[in-house]
Amino acid sequence: MQTVMRIGATAAAFLTATSVSTGAASAAEHGRPAFDRGDGGVVFAQTDATTGNQVVVYHRGDDGSLTRLATYDTGGLGGVLDGSMVDHLASQGSLTYDRENKLLYAVNAGSDTVSVFAVYGDLLRLRQVVPSGGTFPVSIAVHDDTVYVLNALDGGSVQGYTVEDGRLLPRRDWNRPLGLDPNATPQFTNTPGQVGFADWGRKLIVTTKANGDNVDVFALDDDGAPAPAPVVNNLPAAVPFAFTTDPKTGTLYVTEAGPNAVASFRINRDGTLAPLRTAATGQQATCWITAVGDLLYVSNAGSATVSIYRAGRDGSLHPVGTAATDPGTVDSAASRDGRYLYVQTGGEGILDAFAINPDGTLTPIGSETVPNAVGGEGIVAS
Repeated sequence: MQTVMRIGATAAAFLTATSVSTGAASAAEHGRPAFDRGDGGVVFAQTDATTGNQVVVYHRGDDGSLTRLATYDTGGLGGVLDGSMVDHLASQGSLTYDRENKLLYAVNAGSDTVSVFAVYGDLLRLRQVVPSGGTFPVSIAVHDDTVYVLNALDGGSVQGYTVEDGRLLPRRDWNRPLGLDPNATPQFTNTPGQVGFADWGRKLIVTTKANGDNVDVFALDDDGAPAPAPVVNNLPAAVPFAFTTDPKTGTLYVTEAGPNAVASFRINRDGTLAPLRTAATGQQATCWITAVGDLLYVSNAGSATVSIYRAGRDGSLHPVGTAATDPGTVDSAASRDGRYLYVQTGGEGILDAFAINPDGTLTPIGSETVPNAVGGEGIVAS
């Protein structure tokens, strides 16, 4: 069994702690110009290293290939949940890009903090390190100027922030405990998996995995403040892990690690979920999901594969195919133009690159080993 490696802030300390501002040497300060944003794009990968968390930056060429450019310290430590093997955070969304404010948010699970980077193309500057408002942060979500962080241990909690002048301002009254069993084991299947927005920013969603088999839905007011308690949607034996939403229809797509399936739901106005369709992947450890238009790419950690579905407007799920990856398939991200998919694999810390074909199938175009990233999670692509 691996042990949780963490230090630092408790929820009580969070309420009185001040933000830590710090600088980080960027490539520009060493005389290297940033790539022209018209020349490909950028991929950011988080290492989650317990000796010091880092974000590794890759340039994406026009052909989708990756070139490693630089590595940036987050100012915090990675963490490892008990029982985890290839997915030390057992979550989706631990590295999140705020496109509107040009900020990159990274969790430091071992330090109970969140790092805020200013993004200048392929260059980063560490602007702030703030307490996460709980223990072992694993997922971050942003909508407009509202940010929420999901803390996984001590029963779980969500903490809200607003973005002001390129920094996170903690909202003391936006902390909500999830009330999960803090002693349930193993940790990696009994901690919450993701926080995210739905219903065009009017709702906040949290998956609890095996610790209740629930999808919690918090109503948000016009300022982004959460309701005192969530609407709890129980999915018996489903182990709901990660999710994505269709921005056009509002349909919620959830990975269910229990039956190894993808399920679609309509989110009702009152926060309840109405089931629509379910599709079994036939794979093992179906946990992560990335949407590219109407295509869904689902990571199966135990099978080292990505299952591909085309989603209908009615929530239907049509199988497209399966693609093989390196061992330990975890989080993934697609380029903004929808041409390429990048998949983290935690077994050996390898980043697999794929071209997305017109029919949705994937063609391998190369792999990169991310330094110190075995078991690491967190990826963003532009």
